[in-house]
Amino acid sequence: MHPSIVTAIATLSAVFAVTSSTHAQWIQATGTTNLNMQSLGSRGSYAFAGGATGAYRSADLVAGFVASNSGNDAAGPTRGFATDAGFIYTCTSQGVFRSANDGATWISKSVGMTTVLCHGIVHVQSKLFVTGPAGVFRSDNQGDQWTAAGLAGTDVRCITAIDSTLFVGTNSLGIYKSTNWGVTWTAINNGLTSTTFRAIEAKGETLFAGGQVGTGVFRSTDLGASWTLLGGGLTSGSYRGFASNGSLIVAGSFGAGVFYSRNNGTNWTAINTGLTDLQIFDLAIQGDTLLAATNTKGVFRFPLSILIDRDLDGNGCIGGGDLTFLFGAWGSCTNCVADLDGDGVVSATDIAELLAHWGECG
Repeated sequence: MHPSIVTAIATLSAVFAVTSSTHAQWIQATGTTNLNMQSLGSRGSYAFAGGATGAYRSADLVAGFVASNSGNDAAGPTRGFATDAGFIYTCTSQGVFRSANDGATWISKSVGMTTVLCHGIVHVQSKLFVTGPAGVFRSDNQGDQWTAAGLAGTDVRCITAIDSTLFVGTNSLGIYKSTNWGVTWTAINNGLTSTTFRAIEAKGETLFAGGQVGTGVFRSTDLGASWTLLGGGLTSGSYRGFASNGSLIVAGSFGAGVFYSRNNGTNWTAINTGLTDLQIFDLAIQGDTLLAATNTKGVFRFPLSILIDRDLDGNGCIGGGDLTFLFGAWGSCTNCVADLDGDGVVSATDIAELLAHWGECG
């Protein structure tokens, strides 16, 4: 056995003697307890949540939220957030609202929208798009004026983009895409067994879409030309929220809680410890924290680092499988996941980092 591994094992034994198990779990954010929350967003150091009683914001690393509805629709649901370089926008039952001061105050920005009720909003390059029961609308001037952008009369529930290609999910008509900013739309339903989609997410060049009850999450790696229903630990059901970064895709089920994948959706692990409501409307990533918006219990937060940095075998807990993974990558290991301390070598210091979080579970 390599001498450095022998030394590491000796270090491991010593640390085990003093290491106690802790458990990572969801923690309810203050200020939204027992509230309906349907959307999440962030801008800079602020996190935002929206639901049946309007918009809320957090400036304390999402430990707590306070109502942020000066000028915003507080009588109906706030269903989405979008940001650009200068503003944050809400998508509500009374149209779009814009804030230039991180949600302290809002002003209505719905001129040109024939129906103010909207379901989703996204900023793509220099344009804003909102979706609703009347189709898609586009603004080229930060919400000052809106024009119809296709699918008139179609109940469009969600929207995302890869570069300049738009993708929307509808109520009963599947998924469409547009390559010309909404001038024309093409149905892209090859492989789909759901007709209703309430959430759609672009992670790099991969699309994830949440289907209706009886289906689940679908994935496309060819810009929607074909879709595959995913398994690998995901339960069947309706999925209404996604969040992603370079390492993870996270899916929110309306009834089965939260699942995450570190291999682009092939395998999934549930992380529901601490969640008192498994009906998830939306998910978001704010720094090193994962946020979940629930139907009846407000916003919850989860330490994202356990899922990204140390859960090497992807089973949701820090344990023996992760240690085995680390030993398998022992030695020079530039830019690999087992190099926990980032020094280019998997060694005893990486074991120490792993053991500092031993026993943590989602």
